[in-house]
Amino acid sequence: MGSKSKGDGNYRNPCLTMHQPWASLLVYGIKRIEGRSWPSPIRGRLWIHAAGKVPDTETIKAMEDFYREIYAVNGITDLKFPEHYPISRLLGCVEVVGCVSLDELVSWEELPEGVRLEGQTDYCWLCEQPQKLIVPFEMRGYQGVYNLEKKIYEAAVRGLSPIKPPLPVKFPIPDPRDLFSLKPGSLASNSNNSKTIQMEKTPILNAAVAGARAAATQFSSKKSSPSMIQDGDAPISARTRNKSKEAAEGQDSNLVGVSNTKDVGDQ
Repeated sequence: MGSKSKGDGNYRNPCLTMHQPWASLLVYGIKRIEGRSWPSPIRGRLWIHAAGKVPDTETIKAMEDFYREIYAVNGITDLKFPEHYPISRLLGCVEVVGCVSLDELVSWEELPEGVRLEGQTDYCWLCEQPQKLIVPFEMRGYQGVYNLEKKIYEAAVRGLSPIKPPLPVKFPIPDPRDLFSLKPGSLASNSNNSKTIQMEKTPILNAAVAGARAAATQFSSKKSSPSMIQDGDAPISARTRNKSKEAAEGQDSNLVGVSNTKDVGDQ
């Protein structure tokens, strides 16, 4: 289904289900770019839920190696990764402050190079101000962006703890009065410098990027070239979501937030 525009999303407490380890890396402020094949339909707080698939050690290592290398580009060599990657849990939230195309992100000179290296998909959701739940909530997830149930939201909002990211990033918003001013096309004039990032990659960094891409392909049902951040389904209606829930309840409990044809998106 197509993504929803600014005016018709009807999101009150939007949430996104992601696979591990990408979900925890985002909530811990290590991951700053959430990639999708569709632009972000929301601005502001986005709750992050971890799907039910248990991440294997190779996937965790590949993603930790990737972030270790891109942070090293900016001189940060003491990253502290999550000790655990819980599944089927609401983990916390981030603030989505904008969304730009891949070409815009990689040529955005105001950003640290490591942030620009995170971009791997058509649309890059820009995330700030991570907060984690002191006690993650067990819950079922859905595809796309959906609203948290009121009782879950009311309990979760009281249990948040701010996270200090290893490299805090503030994405400049063109018009602070318009939350949707940082959108695909708003930085298009800078896209002609995208080759800069490619020239500065080292063999070790290239290997880390390749490893992370390989880790992400396990969730892709597409035959196109693998991307760092696998695409989730676009935002869906309440009616469609209810049907997905009914179908999911008949599946194994480890398939929380996963459809019959395609896993929820990660990263």
